Amino acid sequence: MAEMSARNDARMNIGEVHASLREDFGSLELSKLRYFEEMGLVEPTRTAAGYRKYSHRDVDRLRYALTLQRDHHLPLKVIREHLDAIDRGLEPPALPSGPQVPRLALAADGLPSADSFGETSRLRLTRRELVSSADIDDDLLTQLESYGLIVPRPGSAPYDNDAIVIARTVAGLATYGIEPRHLRVFKTAADREVGLVEQVVSPLRRSREAGAEGRAGEAMEQIASLSVRLHATLVKAGLRSLR
Repeated sequence: MAEMSARNDARMNIGEVHASLREDFGSLELSKLRYFEEMGLVEPTRTAAGYRKYSHRDVDRLRYALTLQRDHHLPLKVIREHLDAIDRGLEPPALPSGPQVPRLALAADGLPSADSFGETSRLRLTRRELVSSADIDDDLLTQLESYGLIVPRPGSAPYDNDAIVIARTVAGLATYGIEPRHLRVFKTAADREVGLVEQVVSPLRRSREAGAEGRAGEAMEQIASLSVRLHATLVKAGLRSLR
């Protein structure tokens, strides 16, 4: 890691910091910068009017934290340990060299691509590994299972890549007071979308024509990707009325 800048004279507002970091972290949202502040990773100063002002050192810390999270999938607890070590003039803990959790395949606009729906991850995690990788506690995982948002498979390592994505996403929503019990509507909507895809694909699968199974699989992936895109766009359009 390059040495963090010690200059604290320059002050940037949150929009300027966001624009700077987006050059390297294209999907970064403003809410994540606020969340990192809430978690104590940075402490920007405040103007008399209450506006955040970030120093170069603050931006370096954010860039470092985002890199550890994106490239090494470290939970915030471990990232805080790295930053604390640096603050105290120590070498940060060694980065993990073992197998890492793979990243979800996304399209250029940040939405899941059709290919991602056709991928079958071989990743299998124990309960402890899932809790650590997703940076959640065991109680939250129990709630996710009770509401059917995560369904463990049989065996000693019952969780897969989808479980990590769901757990991390729910943890992010929890910072805004949205609890697992509020998310049953998402599970219901997802089940209905799966049912719709099944209605379309089933006749293709029953066909005796050559290549029917492959065409059914491709159709399923494309429909799934388009339905997620439609859902996201409808939510985005609906939120405009709240601005």
